[in-house]
Amino acid sequence: MKYIQLILLFVTFSIATSCSNSTDKQITNTKDYNAYLKATENNSLENIQSDSNFWSQKLKKTPNQFPYYAKLASANNAMFKLTGEIESLKSAEKNLTIANEKTFYNNAGYLRGLARNYISQHRFNEALLLLKKAEKNGEKLQQTQFMLIDVNLELGNLKETEKYLSKVKNFKSFDYLIRLSKYNDHIGNLDKAIAYLEASLEIAKSSNNKTLIQWNYTNLADYYGHAGRIKDSYNAYLKALELNPKDSYAKKGIAWIVYSYERNPKEALRILETVTQENKSPNYHLLKAEILDFMENSVEKKQQIEKYITQVSDSNYGVMYHKYDVLLYADNKDLKSKALNIAAQEVRERPTAQSYDLLAWSYFKNGQIEKALEITEKFVLNKTYEPEALLHAAYILKANGKMQEAIMLKEELVESIYELGPLAEKDILNI
Repeated sequence: MKYIQLILLFVTFSIATSCSNSTDKQITNTKDYNAYLKATENNSLENIQSDSNFWSQKLKKTPNQFPYYAKLASANNAMFKLTGEIESLKSAEKNLTIANEKTFYNNAGYLRGLARNYISQHRFNEALLLLKKAEKNGEKLQQTQFMLIDVNLELGNLKETEKYLSKVKNFKSFDYLIRLSKYNDHIGNLDKAIAYLEASLEIAKSSNNKTLIQWNYTNLADYYGHAGRIKDSYNAYLKALELNPKDSYAKKGIAWIVYSYERNPKEALRILETVTQENKSPNYHLLKAEILDFMENSVEKKQQIEKYITQVSDSNYGVMYHKYDVLLYADNKDLKSKALNIAAQEVRERPTAQSYDLLAWSYFKNGQIEKALEITEKFVLNKTYEPEALLHAAYILKANGKMQEAIMLKEELVESIYELGPLAEKDILNI
């Protein structure tokens, strides 16, 4: 998941395009992906469960063998990636913590393992502290430096990101290229981001590592969408499913194409229904709610939102879904103040342009439009290229009488309707 992942597709198309499901907008074909939606035995799940049972039994017999905790954590992490079950991620954290405690936090591999777990939980500052210890340790230093790139980019520390990118520079390295790609996407160089990810795909193919190839295809699919290459995006998701028919992220990507580009919400929901049978990630409920909103089905939309809220009320999720919480609560008159509190916490823990956007939007929704403008102008504008943040900024600028600036953003947002989704179309037209 792209701690980190939790991202949808990106594509650009003309706002003048008809919202009907016309043939010229038909990209997908049910014959391409129907086989991947059928319920079948999940061999991967069975293998992970078998692996987990094996190491659990080994630990019962020899509890002092701390490497077994790391092995069990690996199985826990694999289970989380496949099913989205938060309990598995927390079990991995517990086992990795024990492994680190038994080695007095002096094993770089275990430190990286726990840091990787924290990244999945969006506990980036804690991950950074562990990686600094691993860097000082020096064992397999380059692996630590790659992860330091990941964390610093998530925290918005661009200078640190650039410093570590220069230390590991190697255009023949898969690990370097995927991070260089992400960095370029972050600073708005989409063409370069795609080029570097295409290069990393060739390296992955040459290594015949199916997991890396699958990961590469899903990320390329996102970037292709962002660049308006919808057919390429669709084909990349299909390639990922060929390698792993249980790839929930790829199925969600196809569902988004069907919904946002082809405007076929019923088919998108059909796809997502199969996804939620395999993966328990809470954000799928919000995606369903959005599609149901587009279909003007307020009853089922409310049910999906309630399912999301119930699920993320589990303390195990921590801060993982704070962004979604802010956006959801900010539109609720009874929860607007709660949205503001969460957004403020996000800024304290992760002072990125995206976090400041959430704070500005919360102030805006709470009626403090001047405070929202102050934050937007200082921390958001020219600091991020994310369409959602720019849409919020346009609203805030308009509310403060800055129509010319808002209209300039509107022109850019017209090219981002696919990423933002059909519900945003009217919002953009009304700026």
